[in-house]
Amino acid sequence: MLLPRPASASSGDGSFPLDPSTRITAPGELAPTAHWLQSVLRPATGLPLPVTGVAGPAPGSPALALTLDPRLPSEGYRLTCGPDGVALAGGDAAGVFYGCQALRQLLPPQVYRAAPVAGVRWAVPYGTVEDAPRFRWRGAMLDVARHFMPKHDVLRFLDLLAMHRLNTLHLHLTDDQGWRVEILRHPRLTEVGSWRRESQLGAAPDAPDNGRPHGGYYTQDDLREIVAYAAQRHITVVPEIDVPGHSQAAIAAYPELGVRGEQLETSPRWGINTNILNAEESTVDFFLGVFDEVMDLFPAPFIGIGGDECPKDQWDTDPRTQELMRERGLGGSKELQAWFLGRIGAHVAARGRRVFGWDEILEGEVPEGVAVASWRGMTGARTAARRGYDVISCPDDQVYLDYRQSELDSEPIPFAVPLTLADAYRFDPVPDGLTEQETARILGGQANIWTEHMDSPRTVDYYVFPRLCAIAEALWSGGERDFDDFRVRLRAHLARLDALGVEYRREDGPLPWQSRPGVPGKPATRTEWAELIDGLVATIRT
Repeated sequence: MLLPRPASASSGDGSFPLDPSTRITAPGELAPTAHWLQSVLRPATGLPLPVTGVAGPAPGSPALALTLDPRLPSEGYRLTCGPDGVALAGGDAAGVFYGCQALRQLLPPQVYRAAPVAGVRWAVPYGTVEDAPRFRWRGAMLDVARHFMPKHDVLRFLDLLAMHRLNTLHLHLTDDQGWRVEILRHPRLTEVGSWRRESQLGAAPDAPDNGRPHGGYYTQDDLREIVAYAAQRHITVVPEIDVPGHSQAAIAAYPELGVRGEQLETSPRWGINTNILNAEESTVDFFLGVFDEVMDLFPAPFIGIGGDECPKDQWDTDPRTQELMRERGLGGSKELQAWFLGRIGAHVAARGRRVFGWDEILEGEVPEGVAVASWRGMTGARTAARRGYDVISCPDDQVYLDYRQSELDSEPIPFAVPLTLADAYRFDPVPDGLTEQETARILGGQANIWTEHMDSPRTVDYYVFPRLCAIAEALWSGGERDFDDFRVRLRAHLARLDALGVEYRREDGPLPWQSRPGVPGKPATRTEWAELIDGLVATIRT
């Protein structure tokens, strides 16, 4: 009943019981994983499970033995359970950690509770599991700009990602509606840009505002803690600072960054905003400094620079911007955006990192080494791979978890097309029609969790789970898909989520308090949505 489904699993007769004499053994390099395993098994079992440095169970001394085996693939593991205990080998520390996650799932679901549970036999069934992931980028993008998620909830979310063998948290830290990262050299970004006077309530263009201020941001120490906590769970936190569009919160803090130099407010409204950054050298320098501080906080190999949904109206009608384009020999506003993003990308690359941007960056020249997050269907993924760029697949109609989960009238704030659990399970990051060489450009994929309509961690739970369980399996497991088999394993998995207090969407629909009666949505049919997306991607350069 493992989830994600392992590459192979076999069972035997019998089980290995955990008792007060059971210990965890590991070599020094695996001590952090051994102590993590101890920390998650102790609360519910009440067992001491001491950690020792002896690598392997000794006769008569039952153990959970953690080892490294270089013959196994990176992030892969082999778990064998018999009368002497559990032998868990990984190709690297990450593989051992994922094996520990599998071990935890093999125990009764009450093991996920945070206090001793009486009357449960804590035993691991005999058998062997061998496993390794299909893709190396297995992620979730969490938008903390539209609605701020407090630090302790981000840490909880990291634990849920790790449980599902996901290894990347893409943090969308800035947008028109909020700036969430402390930048020491530009304090007004958080003093002004981290809060807004109210928020739009619903998805319809004429939706009312709620009249309630909203705000919050992460200090640099908060972000260091998040990064370290994630690293302990073999998760890389990838930051995104979205430019040159989606920048009204920054312009509200520093009006000289805008095209018109006007004093704006941090936007209370959702949707695409026409207020974008100007293209002055001083503005580029401002953001080079921002990215320097961001790179100091996040050791991730990739840094997100946005590049999406940037209306060019202000650039196209502004005399100063037109003058700058002529001075730089640029033929239009699309070339200007490519120039702007190219300056930032070169600066990031000079520090040994790579940038990624949303698939709109394919509308212009894309420097070598840039990765593309393909969100408008699979056109961007296919085009980028054929042009020789690495790809993170995140097609909106398969992995955008703010989309409504069914046609039910009780779905909260019905937005876009229905994206059911079955739809999420069908996600494949590799588009049709690629050669073997082009397919190698697909790093993997991620779920995107845009939070315009998720105003609390409880609503994030509802929108995200169990669809993220399906996406995690799509990213981890190879071979043929079997949705019926997945549903059987998911029923067992939901007992684990229950023990953790995850307020997921039930199969039969939302509970009464999960609905949002009277809050306007913006639903669409799949035909309407496909026509919209086809129009948007028509500008991608092939």
